[in-house]
Amino acid sequence: MSKENRQNHVVLFTNSSILTRMVWALPRTSSPFCIAPSYKPDRGWIKMSAEWLIDWSCLLNGLRDLIAGCIQAVRDCNSLALTTVICLLLLFAWYCYRVGKDQPRSPFATVNLLIQSSEAKGLQNGFAYCHSRECVRCTHNDGLNQKLYHNLQEYAKRYSWSGMGRIHKGIREQGRYLNNRPSIQKPEVFFLPDLPTLPYFPRDAQKHDVELLEQNFATILSEFEAIYKAFSNCSLPQGWKINSTPSGEWFTFYLVNQGVTIPANCKKCPRTYRLLGNLRTFISNNVFGNACISVLTPGTVITEHYGPTNIRIRCHLGLRIPGNCELVVGGEPQCWAEGHCLLFDDSFLHTAFHEGSAEEGPRVIFMVDLWHPNVAAAERQALDSIFAPGR
Repeated sequence: MSKENRQNHVVLFTNSSILTRMVWALPRTSSPFCIAPSYKPDRGWIKMSAEWLIDWSCLLNGLRDLIAGCIQAVRDCNSLALTTVICLLLLFAWYCYRVGKDQPRSPFATVNLLIQSSEAKGLQNGFAYCHSRECVRCTHNDGLNQKLYHNLQEYAKRYSWSGMGRIHKGIREQGRYLNNRPSIQKPEVFFLPDLPTLPYFPRDAQKHDVELLEQNFATILSEFEAIYKAFSNCSLPQGWKINSTPSGEWFTFYLVNQGVTIPANCKKCPRTYRLLGNLRTFISNNVFGNACISVLTPGTVITEHYGPTNIRIRCHLGLRIPGNCELVVGGEPQCWAEGHCLLFDDSFLHTAFHEGSAEEGPRVIFMVDLWHPNVAAAERQALDSIFAPGR
């Protein structure tokens, strides 16, 4: 065998700046120039290896061109735009970190704590709970309250987390908010943080709806008088509810009760029910929304109590207001007036009483729950979903 055949077979590929080398090493004896007599090179394997290396060379060429193109694109890019993009990416990464960090390990723990503490008391400031399965305030149904965080996550995944900061914060720290609130304001079910707190609100807080209710005062009053005649035939006519009070009698006739429309009652007050549809801020799609006629007989005192949430304003339109009737919210007394609306936050400790004579007749108001003016539209939509009736 010639000297050239005894040397190693070397395949050298040079492509631009990339040098790919493959050396075929033959079995050697003690002498570097002697080939073992039994060795026979596999020419098929050598050919396959060469093709494989050629393919890799093309791939590396493509990768080199891609990297070079990216580098050139970055060089050509406006430095200010590039800095802006980098800052946005860093901000997004920080936001994701905070959301993940702030998510509680047991999202329903604080809500459960609130439920247990409320149920353990049985009586809250002397207010007797009705223990109705349908009452969100009195029963604190586990099937509803333990799903608050889950309901928020479902809503955010379907729509957006944008604008959900206060709701997320409120659900996450509900126990702390409610337990550390001053005794003058303690909503029993849900507290939305960072809302302005006032026992009473001016008429301009929901000007459109206040004016619309007052314009329809005569209509609402006439429908009340029609249904109130039923009391002459029985002590508690169909559609009316009696509420627990230490003295006197407190009757309510609901058109909407905790977000659920009462069809039979609405048929008896059709014009009043249609009026609700024209109110811009009426809470009609969640358990915190009510619309009813409320009647206090002479000598009635409603025990001091808190409402379930601070996301609403309770509106009282005076229908029949005798003397010696008063509403006290957060220690501040106010009197109703016939044909005028009185707005207050019922998450404050409040009471009402009628100390007039029997000859003066009952105190009658039309009660409607309106959105707190500082609850944003996105938050209202989310709260309607989270606290939808039956969830």
